[in-house]
Amino acid sequence: MTGRLLAVILGLASLPASGGPNTPGPAWAEEAVWYQIFPERFRNGDPKNDPTADYCGVPEKVRREWGVLPWTMEWYALADWEKKLAGDVYGTNGYRRYGGDFRGVIDRLDYLKDLGVTALYLNPVFESPSLHKYDARSFHHADPHFGPDPAGDLALTKESSADPASWRWTAADKMLLELVREAHARGMKIILDGVFNHCARQFFAFEDLRKNQKQSPYVHWFEVKAFDDPKTPADEFDYSGWWGLKSMPEFAEVTDEAGRKNLHPEVKAYLFAVTRRWMDPDGNGDPSDGIDGWRLDVANEVGTGFWSEWNQLVKSINPAAYTTAEIWQEAPGFMREGGFDGVMNYYAFAMPIKGGLIDATLPVREFLQLIEERRSAFSDAEWRRLMNLFDSHDTDRMASMIVNRDRPYYAKADVFAYDAENWAGSREKPYLVRKPTAEERKLQRMLFLFQVAYPGSPYLYYGTEAGMWGADDPDDRMPMVWEDGKYSPQTISPGDQPPRNDDSNFNGALHDFIKKTLALRRSHPTLRDGAVRVIGADNATGTFAFARAGEQNIVAIFNRSEKSQTFHFRFGSPDGNAPETLKPFYVSSGPLSEVSLRQEGEKVSVTLPGWTGVLLSAD
Repeated sequence: MTGRLLAVILGLASLPASGGPNTPGPAWAEEAVWYQIFPERFRNGDPKNDPTADYCGVPEKVRREWGVLPWTMEWYALADWEKKLAGDVYGTNGYRRYGGDFRGVIDRLDYLKDLGVTALYLNPVFESPSLHKYDARSFHHADPHFGPDPAGDLALTKESSADPASWRWTAADKMLLELVREAHARGMKIILDGVFNHCARQFFAFEDLRKNQKQSPYVHWFEVKAFDDPKTPADEFDYSGWWGLKSMPEFAEVTDEAGRKNLHPEVKAYLFAVTRRWMDPDGNGDPSDGIDGWRLDVANEVGTGFWSEWNQLVKSINPAAYTTAEIWQEAPGFMREGGFDGVMNYYAFAMPIKGGLIDATLPVREFLQLIEERRSAFSDAEWRRLMNLFDSHDTDRMASMIVNRDRPYYAKADVFAYDAENWAGSREKPYLVRKPTAEERKLQRMLFLFQVAYPGSPYLYYGTEAGMWGADDPDDRMPMVWEDGKYSPQTISPGDQPPRNDDSNFNGALHDFIKKTLALRRSHPTLRDGAVRVIGADNATGTFAFARAGEQNIVAIFNRSEKSQTFHFRFGSPDGNAPETLKPFYVSSGPLSEVSLRQEGEKVSVTLPGWTGVLLSAD
């Protein structure tokens, strides 16, 4: 079937086929639909395990009146205790809690399965008093307030060590494994966030080091610059913190025999034991009761010597496990050298989308060339395993990217202006936090259709399907909007922004559209594994197209213009047979009747509304 597709339109040169080695990897990851969950903000399934002021380190002056905030309250509104601490969310966010937990995730697994999700990525779930938990107190225990017995768990883990023989299973640990079982029972995979280059000051090994200094058994675990001199009243103890942050001590690195950077052997031994614990909890050689892989935070800040060995360990435990690196730069070399199956695809997917289809600072023809060039650095199998995302917990939300697409910063910057100047508190030109308009939702729907029609694994950040919007951290981490909640209108805005009264309730229409669009990957396997070829692009009209070929031939056409446009192309067969008949079968916005198609032999013209995408089948 693939030979029947022509790719000679509008003078756009055919780009090279995907390159790179056909490295092996888990087959399930090539067909995955990813969903990222920020546990503390996803669902409060068990209010009895809500975090306490003591555990969260709430300032003493508000500790008595502090409490978990109502899930449906207006985001920029302040509780009474917050008003005593600061004048806005940015001054109190570190102490805000909403009570999300493992029970909440379990309770909504059926919702995710119905949406079309096949794989879950959970932001850090390990023991940590912070809301984000990227500063762990240990990696061998889940956070006690994610489970049913926080007090019991804290008593059980009070004395912690690096010796796996001393580790016990807390109630939260067991509930995490229950979550894994429940996900597997629904045919869903689940991976955890591994933060293997830094930890919290309360991390058990670092606490011992602070206390015992040179006599600590963990003296080699961290990059110590100076030890405390007991003969002086001052505390001279100094060490390396992640990005200079003393709240997140960095683990020590060494140079291995191959000349590569590696974590210190004692740290590595601990992390290897942690990996075994969560991937094969009962240690019987059957990994079916364990997690299905890992997402590795700031992976490029740890040497590939460590990652190569660690990935070999992962595959020895479960050959079908999936590992993916957080890396924002060009990724193929690092991915292969470290032995990863994939990456969060910022560089080769999210950034071109931002410049070409959201900001439109890059014309559509150049956009197609850029994304295809970056895709060609991977093999087809590698690309299918990448997480093709628009946004995450580290960026502004996709819907707000669209709202703020015409900010001067982006207009004068290049295509790589991604995740920049996107905090709502900006005063130079406020980053708008209003709800997207109906027209802006049209563009969002078009982007989702592109994500599903283009090769790679679709990836959703929690709440996107519910209509959530927001600027960068902390606004991108608002509590999930659920269909069974009644949410307060969003009326308050930071900075000098226009008045608003935004309905923030669950967006059923957008949810249903995303569910239907994701279902296309099941009903049309070509969208999962079909070959792709660029058909063409027209900068003047903002239209472009590509084809997927497999069991079925599919042509995807998109109109980035705000106005109705017509895209002209040729579609036929090089063997001289009669050209296949094209027929529209799916459109991102409005009825199919608004899409007009004319076909005369190999000549095809398709007219479609502004900010709309359409799929055509070849019969």
